[in-house]
Amino acid sequence: MTQTSLSALTDAGVSIWLDDLSRDRLTSGSLAEDLTAKRISGITSNPTIFAAAVSGSSQYDDQIADLAARGVSVNEAVHMITTADVRAACDVLAPVYEETDGVDGRVSIEVDPRFARHETATIAEARQLWWLVDRPNAMIKIPATLEGLPAIRAALAEGISVNVTLIFSLDRYRAVVDAFLAGLEDARMNGHDLSEIASVASFFISRVDSEVDKRLAGLDEGRVLRGRAAIANARLAYEHHERVIASDRWKSLADSGARPQRPLWASTSTKDPSYPDTMYVTELVAPGTVNTMPQATLDAFADHGPVPEEAAGWDTVTPNYVEAREVLTGLGEAGIDMDDVTRQLEDEGVSKFIDSWEELLGKVAAQMGK
Repeated sequence: MTQTSLSALTDAGVSIWLDDLSRDRLTSGSLAEDLTAKRISGITSNPTIFAAAVSGSSQYDDQIADLAARGVSVNEAVHMITTADVRAACDVLAPVYEETDGVDGRVSIEVDPRFARHETATIAEARQLWWLVDRPNAMIKIPATLEGLPAIRAALAEGISVNVTLIFSLDRYRAVVDAFLAGLEDARMNGHDLSEIASVASFFISRVDSEVDKRLAGLDEGRVLRGRAAIANARLAYEHHERVIASDRWKSLADSGARPQRPLWASTSTKDPSYPDTMYVTELVAPGTVNTMPQATLDAFADHGPVPEEAAGWDTVTPNYVEAREVLTGLGEAGIDMDDVTRQLEDEGVSKFIDSWEELLGKVAAQMGK
């Protein structure tokens, strides 16, 4: 079933990326094995993932001891640890990068989340991480805060591949796409080869339903609208993506060798146990997308993900635009302010990653004796 269901997903044009990374996966060889066994073609990481990796393994002890002996700061030590893992993962995925002509085989690392509201610091951090990883298949994750938008444009303009993270609202997604297009236009003016620059826009899914469902509790409309906001939101984001790649502005960039910024579905594990555990995979199948899954979601889909008999034309997004707009209209009529929902989720998302980053700093500091 693993090959059948996961192959059907990739046949439909969805790239499967794993939302996890650890030195244990790298040194054991399990990551390399899963590239074939589970059709994984990319890796995403974040501060929460690294905090769990470092706290749960002795694989980092020797490097941390060396860093302590050199007297480096805790911040520098964390950068050395995380970029070492990402560099190694880039090497593991290098064959995928070559086989797909640079479309997949990508590994993402996030800028220090404490810079999420600081444009200049985010740009500087993106440059530093790009230099430290030093692999063409790396991607630098920059949050889609208002302050992050000019940093996204600036990084792309310098030829840095960018994974735009923490996107919750359709309005912010449109602004992200504009930053992407402007960044590529700048890169072209700067003489960069646009075919070497990649970007994905990470639209967060399950957190939207968690918050909207909470606000629907006790409302009559809640019975028909629960569990529908996130998928509707993401489907309309894909509709905007389709409009963009049909535009003259994009065609000019494509003629210069540019690759589309693919929508990436993130936060795809269901938080409500009453929902199918593969819901945010099967309901968001569309060509030219990425679904980054935690291990549990990947395993669940491999085991029992429902797929059609003919997967080549499998598409659960584009036939459902009208329904998606009806869902968002219904939410508004029920008194759910989606702008308020997405603002709250962005603030919470930044705060959670800062907490994880500080947890990681604390664990490394303790092992360094600082």
